[in-house]
Amino acid sequence: MPTYLARVRDAKGNARKEKVTAESLGEARSALREQGLFVQELAENKGLNSGVNLKKFQTSMVKVSVKDKAVFSRQFAVLVNAGVAMVRGLGVLSEQCTNPKLKNALMDISSDVQQGTNLSDAMRKHPQCFDGLYVSMVQAGEVGGVLDEVLNRLAKLLEDVARLQNQIKSAMTYPVVVGSLALIIFLAMTIFLIPIFAGIFKQIGTELPAFTQAMLTISDFLRSPNAVIIVILVPIVMFAYKRYYSTRVGRETMDRFFLKMPLFGDLIQKTATARFCRTFGALTRSGVPILTCLEIVRDTAGNQIVANAIDEARREIQTGGMISIALQKEQVFPMMAIQMISIGEETGEIDKMLMKVADFYEDEVEQAVKALTSIMEPIMILVIGIMVGSILLAMYLPMFKVFETLG
Repeated sequence: MPTYLARVRDAKGNARKEKVTAESLGEARSALREQGLFVQELAENKGLNSGVNLKKFQTSMVKVSVKDKAVFSRQFAVLVNAGVAMVRGLGVLSEQCTNPKLKNALMDISSDVQQGTNLSDAMRKHPQCFDGLYVSMVQAGEVGGVLDEVLNRLAKLLEDVARLQNQIKSAMTYPVVVGSLALIIFLAMTIFLIPIFAGIFKQIGTELPAFTQAMLTISDFLRSPNAVIIVILVPIVMFAYKRYYSTRVGRETMDRFFLKMPLFGDLIQKTATARFCRTFGALTRSGVPILTCLEIVRDTAGNQIVANAIDEARREIQTGGMISIALQKEQVFPMMAIQMISIGEETGEIDKMLMKVADFYEDEVEQAVKALTSIMEPIMILVIGIMVGSILLAMYLPMFKVFETLG
């Protein structure tokens, strides 16, 4: 457990240094306050904790999921609406939180709020738990005095995002699992089964057909030390791809390719449209300024081409233009979505129209996922059939030659 050093003042105003052991900075500050001390400075004592802190390392590896934030938002909204003090509510939620990273963040936020810091400013110190979208909506809720309403909207937004992610994951799970199993079976048969039959046919004296010989060559390569090249090459290619994708040019090139992919391109476009409309609508409805909304939505777009289109829309608005016209120029979003956004701008109810567009395209994503799954099933069956059929053909072709010789 880490040790912290603090400069404090007691009830009489005397300054002194204190040493306290606690699981987090927030717990250390709370422990000092319980002793009636006013904390001026508090920092971890690195000298006493120079060794490897396994618990801290494990916590750093944990991710705060969308579901974790949605559950917290829903529970916090109930407590705020019930009139529970913010500090007490944060303390209650931190105690029952199962995610260690979010738990530590909530304890630190509670401590900061207790010292007089705004909730949004305290959350901004923990970007791994609360992103710009979350902080901006909380800030708008604080300014407008409707924090409970904003937290409920955040919970609904995060629940919709989690549901959308689960739908896409479910569409990818089937082909990934089946494809992996098919590849394992193919490699096992190629490495272990084909050489046994090839040895038998060579003993009989049968000349191996060209296809069987080709499969045997593949089998010999996979059983040789040269196969290590493939094992080394795969992580190298993945690392090179990540480095290329981390550059702006690489990200734009790959994201443009993803949008034009058959089958998956349409799904990516509809998903990006639903996410843009849902997030933008939630921010505008919460009272966040429209330019700030577009900056946040741009940073959470998930696709650089979509982010570029949103950024262009932001520039258009700065010069007095309309969002729909700017989005139409980039030709990223579907025309129907652009027309509905245009109607929302004309009627002054863009937040309502954005929510309707989000609902429509989330339904479209759900239908696209079902259609994609139904298409992938016969494709995967065909792929497995080709793999297994190739092995069987490589084994049976020499038998036909044996039968011809005997005949």
